[in-house]
Amino acid sequence: MSQLNTRLWTKEFISLSAINFFMTLIFFLLNATITLYAIKEFNATSSQAGIIAGVFIIGSLMGRLLTGRLVKSKKILITGLLFFIFTTLLYLIHYNIYFLILSRFLNGLTVGIAQTVVGTVVVMTLPASRKGEGISYFAISTALATGLGPFIGMYMSQNSNFNMIYYLCLLLGLINFMIAMFMKIPVANNTEAKKGKGLQLADFIEVKVLPIAIIAFLMSFCFSGIISYLNVYALELNLVEAASFFFMVYTIFVLISRPFTGRMVDKKGANIIMYPAFVFFGAGLLLLSSVTSGVTLLLAAALIALGFGNISSISQAVSISLAEPHRVGVATATFFIFIDLGNGFGPSVIGMIIPYTGYDGLYTVLGLIVLSTLVFYYFLYGRKERTLRKQPAAIER
Repeated sequence: MSQLNTRLWTKEFISLSAINFFMTLIFFLLNATITLYAIKEFNATSSQAGIIAGVFIIGSLMGRLLTGRLVKSKKILITGLLFFIFTTLLYLIHYNIYFLILSRFLNGLTVGIAQTVVGTVVVMTLPASRKGEGISYFAISTALATGLGPFIGMYMSQNSNFNMIYYLCLLLGLINFMIAMFMKIPVANNTEAKKGKGLQLADFIEVKVLPIAIIAFLMSFCFSGIISYLNVYALELNLVEAASFFFMVYTIFVLISRPFTGRMVDKKGANIIMYPAFVFFGAGLLLLSSVTSGVTLLLAAALIALGFGNISSISQAVSISLAEPHRVGVATATFFIFIDLGNGFGPSVIGMIIPYTGYDGLYTVLGLIVLSTLVFYYFLYGRKERTLRKQPAAIER
């Protein structure tokens, strides 16, 4: 294969990574501040604030379901990004709490559409022999946004006003729209030939991806307990200053590990990274449950980055490798639907557990779930990987 055909860092790949970074940054930035905004601006109760945070995920899920069976094209991406700009403007209309809920739903819908298109099309730009490495690099954009989004959101909520947060999101949306306008991207037709059977479950869900998607759901569920409750836990421990650097340390260790782990997956398969990653993630959560100093808190961040940071990107690569070429879009949508389910329902379910466990007990429970999932992974995918790797990669067929 020629060097040209094995290039990762093409203009299209960089542009798609940038769009993914800004969309994910907006999601985490808003998620870190919207509940506080609802409480301050509309005197929302904690349950109402939870609905306002969660309805974005519902919208995103709807967007992924609607987009999963469509032809992925520049036109769909442009449309999604354009409507994202319009729905972001709705945040500036301070009408009432119900209008805010509607705005969040519509905003999430557009994000789901755009991210599904980007996640599908980026696969088409990667050389077949470097899919794992390419997706690991692409996932760095998500990891960066995961760390920077909450950090920027909390800083702006403390040192600015909420309108400035929405103006920033609007600016980022405009940047994404301009990037997409100047892109040349391949059309990814991921639908099977129409046979007059009407809508079926297979139009929205790729069954082959379900085992690894279930693993991704469990991991994102556990990680949501960190996103949603770390600041409260740090306040209880009087470690707020150290906690402000938690996601920055997380981001740094993801950046360090991703290039190495992506190449290893291409050469040796997912298991060689996934099994240690479960151990790192579980150990990080267990350490978090017994934190006594800022040093141990940041060490937990590093372990969680080496764990969850790699599980998320590698499971995405696995899900894509399992799909037929015309089903890549549906496979991508399926994977992120389960990620969204974990992120969306995790905080509310975990919130019901906390009164019984406390925050330290919560992270012990989540750590044990992660370590138990290692066994679950073995039966769902790990033991089958050698057989699957002997088959031609679905994306190459």
